[in-house]
Amino acid sequence: MTVFRRTAQALLSPVERKLSEVLAEHLKMSANLSVSESERRAWDRSLPIVAHDLVEAGLDQIEMLIEYQLPLTSKRADVVLAGVDRRTGGDAYVVVELKQWSHVEVWDEDARRVLVHNMTGRPKLHPSLQAKGYSDYILDFLTVLAGHPDALHAVAYLHNAERKDVADLFDIVEDDRTRLFTQTTRGAFVEYLRDRFAPAPGAAAADRLLSSQVRPSKQLLKHAADEIKHREQFTLLAEQRLAYELVLHAVDKARRQDLKTVVVITGGPGSGKSVIALSLLGELSRQKHAVLHATGSRSFTQTMRRYVAKGSGNTKALFKYFNNFMDAGKNELDVLICDEAHRIREVSANRYTAARLRTGRPQVDELIDAARVPVFLLDEHQVVRPGEMGTLDQIRDHARTKGLDVIAVSLDEQFRCGGSRAYEEWVLRLLGLDGGAPAGWTGDDRFDVTMADSPYDLEAVLAGHRADGRSARMTAGFCWTWSEPLKDHMGRPHALVSDVTIGQWARPWNVKGDRSVGDAPPSELWATDEGGAGQVGCVYTAQGFEYDWNGVILGPDLLYRDGRLVTDRTASRDPALRPKTVTAEQADRLIRNTYKVLLTRGMVGTVLYSTDPETQAYLATLVTRG
Repeated sequence: MTVFRRTAQALLSPVERKLSEVLAEHLKMSANLSVSESERRAWDRSLPIVAHDLVEAGLDQIEMLIEYQLPLTSKRADVVLAGVDRRTGGDAYVVVELKQWSHVEVWDEDARRVLVHNMTGRPKLHPSLQAKGYSDYILDFLTVLAGHPDALHAVAYLHNAERKDVADLFDIVEDDRTRLFTQTTRGAFVEYLRDRFAPAPGAAAADRLLSSQVRPSKQLLKHAADEIKHREQFTLLAEQRLAYELVLHAVDKARRQDLKTVVVITGGPGSGKSVIALSLLGELSRQKHAVLHATGSRSFTQTMRRYVAKGSGNTKALFKYFNNFMDAGKNELDVLICDEAHRIREVSANRYTAARLRTGRPQVDELIDAARVPVFLLDEHQVVRPGEMGTLDQIRDHARTKGLDVIAVSLDEQFRCGGSRAYEEWVLRLLGLDGGAPAGWTGDDRFDVTMADSPYDLEAVLAGHRADGRSARMTAGFCWTWSEPLKDHMGRPHALVSDVTIGQWARPWNVKGDRSVGDAPPSELWATDEGGAGQVGCVYTAQGFEYDWNGVILGPDLLYRDGRLVTDRTASRDPALRPKTVTAEQADRLIRNTYKVLLTRGMVGTVLYSTDPETQAYLATLVTRG
């Protein structure tokens, strides 16, 4: 991990350049992040205060890890202090969340959020809860801290505030590992530091923290069953926690005031949308609210039923499909959690739908009407099929025609592609989805992007990562026929057809249905079952899942020609892109969105290969070869 680190003494030493200039340059170089002028001013005001406090406490050799990036996220803690525990002699750490607020009060409607004087916008998360969330999350992911929860504490430091002006914030401090200090309790902060740390160098402790193995052991689907029963299994950070609390508040308000509210939570891949969904499902179930979880994806819903329900028929019944609510009673549910809401269809009805239900009513209206608090979690760049229409604006328009308030929360600063916001932005530029021109991949110490020379090479790279204990899958654009399995003499499926052929290399698509074929798992287990590594994942199967390493084969439907990437719908074998039902403009957008989904499944890295030589050569100019 590349991190900006200084001892307290070094940070206060006279230098030719401002701290903010050096730190901004570091973030630009290491994480491709641009820093606003207000952030620079905050650093110059806040960080020296902490350094002075450390020096006064006799702890000038404590290491300050500044703008520490939490593992597998884009979120950063202001400072993590690293040193030696005064009592045990072991490693000791403190997450410090710095706030320049001077007057703050707890929001009357929810003590976990606060109102900051002279600051517009919605209520902010309580700073102590923010600091505690960071520390809990780090404990969840860094193996060096496994079994040592007392090694990491959390502090919220409002260094411009007098205690009397933030007095009611102290009531929410939850445990002895979380503290809150102000300008007028600075002496107590200095004493806290003396009590926490020995007057010894903290470099070794910092080294161990920064070199710790990262194991996201609580990834969605592997521990989702525990999430339903014990919500602590997932630590929600900042905007995730805020979105979660907003929904709970809306539910409480609906009960007390007979008020209906629509909540829309947006975020990119890996931003924690489904973590929030499961957290809400578990908590609202425990509160005995009438709540259901729904998606538009068979693979995703079946996986939830398998891993979350784990044999419980009652729990399986919590997981529905969007089209299950065509004739639901109005506000029959307290809450309907619509995960993967970018998969909402224009209408629920199809050729198998009973005539009485073929009313042309929009599916989004059915979902809104079904609950007092409908919650939509979506990524607008993942609309990959004709007839899908789940965007924030569309949901907001439908809600407003019903006279309903809409609360929108963005998670875009959170877990993005294993923590690489730079990578997702690079993908959007590459595919022409954000208006910017493609650019070279400049690197990110949190995420790797490499090229493979051939499909054999791509497969070998992924196999190597699996041998190292990582999860890895390969996917491809929908440019090859997806055949039915071969059948034995009894008419039973017994082998997949190797449809994805590139020269002499040939592999099958993943299984279409919900039953395994030979060693190949059913579609909903392709991303999680070991047997899935032998098949190429289709976008309709891969969507909604994440794994460590992601191999992507770009087919002939996305080509580099005349200085830009263009789409060729004639190369697609997706039956949903027939010219009679989809315009050329719609097909272009859907193909680009398809590759956006495929390219953003990896949490640690992506390996690219294009079947087209000109496109392969172009990508090689943008990406360092692995």
